[in-house]
Amino acid sequence: MAKPPATDKLRYGRVLVKLSGEALAGGKGYGIDLSVIEPIAKDIAKAAAMGTEICLVSGGGNIYRGLMAAEGGMDRARADYMGMLATVMNALALQTAIERAGLSARVLSAIPMPTVCEPYIRDKALDHLEKGRVVIFAGGTGNPFFSTDTAAALRAAEMECHALFKGTQVDGVYSADPAQVKDARRYDRLTYDDVLKQDLRIMDGAAIALARDNRIPIIVFSIKSQHGLALVLQGEGSSTTIDGGKGN
Repeated sequence: MAKPPATDKLRYGRVLVKLSGEALAGGKGYGIDLSVIEPIAKDIAKAAAMGTEICLVSGGGNIYRGLMAAEGGMDRARADYMGMLATVMNALALQTAIERAGLSARVLSAIPMPTVCEPYIRDKALDHLEKGRVVIFAGGTGNPFFSTDTAAALRAAEMECHALFKGTQVDGVYSADPAQVKDARRYDRLTYDDVLKQDLRIMDGAAIALARDNRIPIIVFSIKSQHGLALVLQGEGSSTTIDGGKGN
């Protein structure tokens, strides 16, 4: 299937947006804050209204962190499966908020649970996108030892997305934490190799390598900025682009 072309006003016609679990928790740092999810859903709805086809992947760290549990002595594989279940809860919350914003949304899980959501089938996901629905991927890759960042890069490649958008608490990639280092430098553009060599930890190494191998640019933007996604899709707003070009 050919990739849908971007419109004249949009940089990308089909994107995958990766949200951390923490982004859904708000100031509490844990659980699901519906007052935080609502503006995210409205931003997604605005972007979709412009003609962008949108996929989502959410982490589960606001509910359960498999790696942290493994470090505490729990079997790593079992801990990771528990983390995958947390992503399903986040996906269902996002689905509800997106539908309240006026869009149709479907949750597809890599771990089959038909009573709750659809199983992940690539052709089914593509069909949902072509029908104008937001597709929310849950359950990670369905395998332990892989992060939701890697799941996002994998699904972006499978869905033939034009870009992978990484929603963070700041408006791009910085040389240091701007909340702690006043003169931290914000990058407009980096290469995949820049990110790996400098260990910038925007996403894990496997996710960066997957994006690089499939030539999928990664756009880092602020999920807290009003209409941040819609603005960046139009080439406005503040963000950092990571691709195979020349960095800075």
